[in-house]
Amino acid sequence: MDSGVIEGGLNVTLTIRLLMHSKEVGSIIGKKGESVKKMREESGARINISEGNCPERIITLAGPTTAIFKAFSMIIDKLEEDISSSISNSPGSSKPPVTLRIVVPASQCGSLIGKGGCKIKEIRELTGAQVQVAGDMLPNSTERAITIAGTIQSIIECVKQICVVMLESPPKGVTIPYRPKPSGSPVIFAGGQLTKLHQLAMQQSPFQQIPSNQGFTTTMDAAAQTSHEMTIPNDLIGCIIGRQGAKINEIRQMSGAQIKIANPVEGSSDRQVTITGSAASISLAEYLINASSESVGGVLEL
Repeated sequence: MDSGVIEGGLNVTLTIRLLMHSKEVGSIIGKKGESVKKMREESGARINISEGNCPERIITLAGPTTAIFKAFSMIIDKLEEDISSSISNSPGSSKPPVTLRIVVPASQCGSLIGKGGCKIKEIRELTGAQVQVAGDMLPNSTERAITIAGTIQSIIECVKQICVVMLESPPKGVTIPYRPKPSGSPVIFAGGQLTKLHQLAMQQSPFQQIPSNQGFTTTMDAAAQTSHEMTIPNDLIGCIIGRQGAKINEIRQMSGAQIKIANPVEGSSDRQVTITGSAASISLAEYLINASSESVGGVLEL
């Protein structure tokens, strides 16, 4: 699918999720909601804003491509207007570029980055925008943030290119959307979100499943502790561990499994990973590890 499809609309319906600071969102909403109301009316796009009382909020744009990019342009115009206003109040300051973040399913990030980073490099060169894909998934989700900075036109063109890639490479598996939490609130995993992940993981599980009378899928000896080993190439181990171990700790917390990564062996291009826990937690851990590796285009040997 080429960018002409994006430009012309051709009945293509898109959804773009923007991650913004509450102050930015307040400016977009405007007094008594007048600003966002105008954007909805003039663009024809559906614009939904997540609940407040959070340091960050999600703005969801949905509708035909032409409506989406009209609304998107209006939002960027507003952001640049705010930047210009703040600069005029601070003489001598250089004007920073407009910066925003969109969130996308982690399973699509591999296609967006491309082999050896070739696709993301191509988008940077084509649009003139700075683009950075976050290495880790956003908390309690299977989404990652993409930060885009540049001029209004370069950002719009960059997002169009990203949308082309996303239309060509639909997300795999279940996507758990990122939901910003109120500042200072404890991290709580919603049961429904983890249930979805467990269901998906258990579909791929080597363990036998049996239906229960309560209408849920249960696993024989699900509570019994067992171990499973998988092999991870050395060049993918970094994205599994994450910065200062953040990713592997997140996987441990979400799955409930114990995960041990063996030390590198001289002459070997792989690392051995041992996962210990119940059948359900092992399957979920495997799924999350694979999701992390697929996001950079890797394939793991189970």
